[in-house]
Amino acid sequence: MPAIISFPSPLGVITLQAEGEYITSCDIGRVTWRPEALGASGGASLSPSPSHSEFIRGAAKQVLDFLDGDRVSFDLHVEVSGTAFQQAVWRTLASIPFGSTMTYGEIASAVGIPRAGRAVGAAIAANPVPLLVPCHRVLGTRRNPVGYDRGSGLDTKLWLLRHESIPFQVTKPRASSLEPAR
Repeated sequence: MPAIISFPSPLGVITLQAEGEYITSCDIGRVTWRPEALGASGGASLSPSPSHSEFIRGAAKQVLDFLDGDRVSFDLHVEVSGTAFQQAVWRTLASIPFGSTMTYGEIASAVGIPRAGRAVGAAIAANPVPLLVPCHRVLGTRRNPVGYDRGSGLDTKLWLLRHESIPFQVTKPRASSLEPAR
């Protein structure tokens, strides 16, 4: 039976799912974050078996430490299903260090299919563990943030890029509703 934990974060409610000692899913809630959510009395919601509670709580702490700026990488094992192509794209995403980026085309070249930028985009959209396999670190050809459907969409991606001090260009002016905590 999977262990599941949900907890408030600067990006909205995050839900992690684990099987044994492997994270199998990470979801960023699709509602706009409200500052009062962090002070909510409910805190984390947990439904693991007692033997898994320590692992999933530790995973949640790592995610929160990352979002608070106290961690730049995760010490978690991820196990997800996907096609061979998706797995290759996700391995490439996982290799992008904190504060760095790649473009869709660079990832396509890295997985050996240089003209597969759109297919890379589809594989990234299917990533079941955003944050842990950092799809927010992928930019468009002009180094612009595009194609993010997690949390509050592009606002979530912009928050994460700013959080990691990653330079980017917004090609169209837009107002962001999420600002990183400093």
